[in-house]
Amino acid sequence: MFWTRLGSGILLVAAAIVLITAGGPVLAAALCLISVIAYRELGKALGFITDDKKKRALEYTGTALTALYYIWVFFSVSLQSAPVSSVPAAHLYMNISIYRALAFGMVAAFIVYLFAYVLLFPAYHGREVTAACFSFLYAPVMLSFLYLIRDGFLMGKYLVWFVFLCSWGSDTCAYAVGVLIGKHKMTPKLSPKKSIEGAVGGVVGAALLSALYACLMERYFSMPSYTESYSLSIGAAAALGAAGALVSMVGDLAASAFKRDYGIKDYGKLIPGHGGIMDRFDSMIVTAPLIFIGLSFIMAG
Repeated sequence: MFWTRLGSGILLVAAAIVLITAGGPVLAAALCLISVIAYRELGKALGFITDDKKKRALEYTGTALTALYYIWVFFSVSLQSAPVSSVPAAHLYMNISIYRALAFGMVAAFIVYLFAYVLLFPAYHGREVTAACFSFLYAPVMLSFLYLIRDGFLMGKYLVWFVFLCSWGSDTCAYAVGVLIGKHKMTPKLSPKKSIEGAVGGVVGAALLSALYACLMERYFSMPSYTESYSLSIGAAAALGAAGALVSMVGDLAASAFKRDYGIKDYGKLIPGHGGIMDRFDSMIVTAPLIFIGLSFIMAG
């Protein structure tokens, strides 16, 4: 199991490097596919997607909405151009296009689910429609922040890696510290193996990794001259890393709580040694939006 998990982890990291480097339509399409799978995993876990072939409407609705949402976000970001030549104005304009895409996408999806509820009534109970709408926001929308950071910021191809440092990096640090000195259980009823010492190690580790990465960005990466006004200080990077790690742990525990509530071991079997998409991306799903918000304030300069 260890070697299977390790091998899958290496492949995931390699895939992340390729997709993030590519960005654009390649990353958007990949995240769309991942989001569709995550939506279906949540649907099966929460019970609004079943083996009953006569009740597939919410599954198809969510799949279609995910595809349309990513198309909308992609074109909203990629087809915008700055109204003036100054970089600060271009940066602000791009952010406005992102916020517009998010607002329209989420509101439109909510209205579609209301239509589905009314038109299909009484085929689906209110709690099933609520769970479907929640799953759409939980997976497709939250995961889209990876793309929004990568292609929505001037330095997105560098900044997006903070998401991975805060989620996968903090998880590794938390595991290492927990194994070495972990004694006090953090949430014994929810995740007996997680310790308070490990949690602290994860937060501190992510802060240090983020600070180190900020130093590397400034010193070694080929940064355009116009990014000087958007420099990321070591202190800001460390704070962002610590906050991201904390939220990452909450995301991990929340996904575990859903599994315990609904009596399942894993969300799926797609990734050998890890489970499903939701089992591997549970922390990143909530970390990406926080990093986006943090960067929006830090890089507003």
